[in-house]
Amino acid sequence: MYIFLGNCGQASSPSQTGILQASKETRQLRGDDIMNVSARLIIICSWLISLSLGKPQFPEQEKDPKFWNAWAQRTLKDALVLQDLNKNIAKNLIFFLGDGMGVPTVTAARILKGQLKGQSGEETLLEMDKFPFLSLAKTYNTNAQVPDSAGTATAYLCGVKANEGTVGVNAAAVRSQCNTTKGNEVTSILRWAKDAGKSVGIVTTTRINHATPSAAYAHCVDRDWYSDNEMPAEALQSGCKDIARQLFENIPDIDVIMGGGRKYMYPKNVGDVEYPTVDKHNGTRKDGRHLLQEWMDRMKDKKGHYVWNKMQLLSLNPNNVDYLLGLFEPGDLSYDLERNTEMDPSLTEMVEVAIKILRKNPNGFYLLVEGGRIDHGHHEGKAQQALHEAVEMDRAIGQADLMTSIHDTLTIVTADHSHMFNFGGYTLRGSTIFGLAPMLSDVDQKPFTSILYGNGPGYKVTNNGRENVSTIDFKEKNYQAQAAVPLTSETHGGEDVAVFAKGPLAHLLHGVYEQNYIPHVMAYAACIGQNREHCTLNSGTAGYQSAVLSSSTALLTVIWLLC
Repeated sequence: MYIFLGNCGQASSPSQTGILQASKETRQLRGDDIMNVSARLIIICSWLISLSLGKPQFPEQEKDPKFWNAWAQRTLKDALVLQDLNKNIAKNLIFFLGDGMGVPTVTAARILKGQLKGQSGEETLLEMDKFPFLSLAKTYNTNAQVPDSAGTATAYLCGVKANEGTVGVNAAAVRSQCNTTKGNEVTSILRWAKDAGKSVGIVTTTRINHATPSAAYAHCVDRDWYSDNEMPAEALQSGCKDIARQLFENIPDIDVIMGGGRKYMYPKNVGDVEYPTVDKHNGTRKDGRHLLQEWMDRMKDKKGHYVWNKMQLLSLNPNNVDYLLGLFEPGDLSYDLERNTEMDPSLTEMVEVAIKILRKNPNGFYLLVEGGRIDHGHHEGKAQQALHEAVEMDRAIGQADLMTSIHDTLTIVTADHSHMFNFGGYTLRGSTIFGLAPMLSDVDQKPFTSILYGNGPGYKVTNNGRENVSTIDFKEKNYQAQAAVPLTSETHGGEDVAVFAKGPLAHLLHGVYEQNYIPHVMAYAACIGQNREHCTLNSGTAGYQSAVLSSSTALLTVIWLLC
């Protein structure tokens, strides 16, 4: 018995015949092979259909060596220009953090971005790909080989490595032990910028008191102490503060705050403004404080505005806003694929408003932007959600680029850690990133998706072994990709993460280094924090201005004496 593939409705080319032979699809069937025929036919037919749509596997021009040589020459000329380093002082600092955005996620997001535009995807450029300087950061925590988002946030915001699960404290602080907090607090670059007279902002797609943003303002030995409701009695009795409270008390004049997390800001059982009848969204605070109302009372005479939906946000005139608090969900914001586009702003929209407000300060600004739900998508094994979050963050990077100048704005894009996420299977050029590999497993003779996880909730077995993905909708947005090890939540990865940089002194981010090096570079470039000598001596714009002023003073003195 032989399989005849002509009923796919496509003619076979020599290359197709080669694929079929390589896949051994025309071999004689025996016994248990019969159950796999339909799965094989699905894969083969999908190949043939994709190959016959009139779209080549790759652009025709790529067959010509001149195409590749010309591209390489353009890249070479661009690289030569980089020898003229930008040594200006950074007036503005923008830090984009893709939570969980490891290198495989960056590559897959690049392909997805291109495919969303009708391209094959591999040749597409992310906005971060256009940055001239690239390096690697080592992400381990002081007590963990594979890190978490709290200890890493302390590193890239406060400049010191720390234990997992702790924010804004050094490695002498022990997770969940309140009495190890005092004396071990460390400050962040957001604080350094504020103390230097710059405006500062935080924008995230998670709750505003989640691990990444909290390290910018809080000092807490447990990242999960979102409100006093999540804290043990002994911690409260010992004087430790929850993270939501620290948001408004530690640095009370943060200019822009946007994200989620409303329920941690008001008293227990108080209904949410958007979901008043949904109990899980009710307030959580036991101390009876209404932190949002306290903020509004304090800022009412300072051009302060609180908003909780997209319409309110976009109706603001940034010229009339000096302080903005926007909390758009009780907890984390929705995935971008599931976002209510009428009620909830996108990350790009939030970044645009934030920059319009912050850039009014003649001293410049520091802005922390987190694409936080990339991480959540991976933890749930939902690669499609994670990658669309990464593409949306790339849009926000592009928006920031349009609103700033490379001459006075240092922009950095990186991740706190990676994930057990990857894609492979010898897929053909232009294959959908969420599709099947062009082969069956030579062990269980079943198809598999290109995207796979090393561990996580996607591990599924049936009576016949590994789940046959051809029997389910693996392109559905919440499909959980197959995983090798069963876990309720997929884990982080421990490899280095990429750091993309552009703007003043971006070349200082090179090679491989510890993650805590990043804020030191940013502070040096902006003449804030502990490295300021070069700003008034002989380096950068400030040094140049100092020399000019000194020369002008001397000239005026000579003229005065001669007169």
